[in-house]
Amino acid sequence: MAAMVEPPNGIWHKGKHYYSLWQNVFEIDTKYVPIKPIGRGAYGIVCSSFNRETNEKVAIKKINNVFGNRIDAMRTLRELQLLRNIRHENVIALKDVMMPIYRNSFKDVYLVYELMDTDLHQIIKSPQPLSSDHCKYFLFQLLRGLKYLHSANILHRDLKPGNLLINANCELKICDFGLARTSRDNGQFMTEYVVTRWYRAPELLLCCDNYGSSIDVWSVGCIFAEILGRKPLFPGTDCLSQLKLIISVLGTQSEADLEFIDNSKARNFIRSLPYSRGMQFSTLFPQADPLAIDLLQHMLVLDPSKRITVEEALQHPFMSSLYDPTSNPPAPYTLNLDIDDDMAEPLIREMMLREMLYYHPEAAYSYW
Repeated sequence: MAAMVEPPNGIWHKGKHYYSLWQNVFEIDTKYVPIKPIGRGAYGIVCSSFNRETNEKVAIKKINNVFGNRIDAMRTLRELQLLRNIRHENVIALKDVMMPIYRNSFKDVYLVYELMDTDLHQIIKSPQPLSSDHCKYFLFQLLRGLKYLHSANILHRDLKPGNLLINANCELKICDFGLARTSRDNGQFMTEYVVTRWYRAPELLLCCDNYGSSIDVWSVGCIFAEILGRKPLFPGTDCLSQLKLIISVLGTQSEADLEFIDNSKARNFIRSLPYSRGMQFSTLFPQADPLAIDLLQHMLVLDPSKRITVEEALQHPFMSSLYDPTSNPPAPYTLNLDIDDDMAEPLIREMMLREMLYYHPEAAYSYW
């Protein structure tokens, strides 16, 4: 169990208590009792915790000094807005966002999620064997969650094994929506950095001006291949090496398949690469179900217009034993985020507070 400590400034505040986790003080609501730290990264620290009011275990993510970096602040606000509006079995649930003590000067944000056991990255790199049924069930849940997101007008844009949380019963949930966008997200979403490189679609690597939901399908294909082969399929060290790896596996493309590249320098770079016959996925993954290989081939297509859609992937014969169109409905409505990437810090702070108040309506009077 985590150790309780004195508040950093020596002042106790009603409804809050303090714990030290990985030499970091958590100022959290008294109904939560931290258990142990379970993850850390550039985004902050995550700990497992117990909610004494509901008798359930949860995960608390502390985002340190959220306004110290505008990108972190915007990612946090985007995650808050999206997850408040998303309800799906294969998407992580945001259960609570703790109210800060000081409205105008808070630095840290505490998000409370449902607790999961591990993530797909940890499973892939473990010695635990994965059967064809495991692969199929993980892929099915990922596609099912993604169908819901795409139908709600959301592109995740950062799908990778580490962003897919798994329970002991093999239940999968998509997490980390800090890079997600809706198609009317104030015009910014077509230009900025997206997706961890190894899972980044060719149209992003090739600096195409427009892209759509097919970027998430490419990422799913990369993840699927990694489940089958237990290692990344395209582990490029930079953007150019990433493209070279992709062409070495997919083979040299016809002129017709390069028409989607609207950047002439990028198109010329692809044309300049040495001829490649490509590799057979059945050779790369000799133990895989032939239907799995066929589906993978339809996901990892260079031209995004010829890539399979999520809906089509769910209807592929490999998924037939799991997919039921009557139990996989789309989202009830589409989303459009009210976020401008040029917003000043005071407005970002105010919008974050409004998101927090959705979880604490009783605090509205004291905050406004």
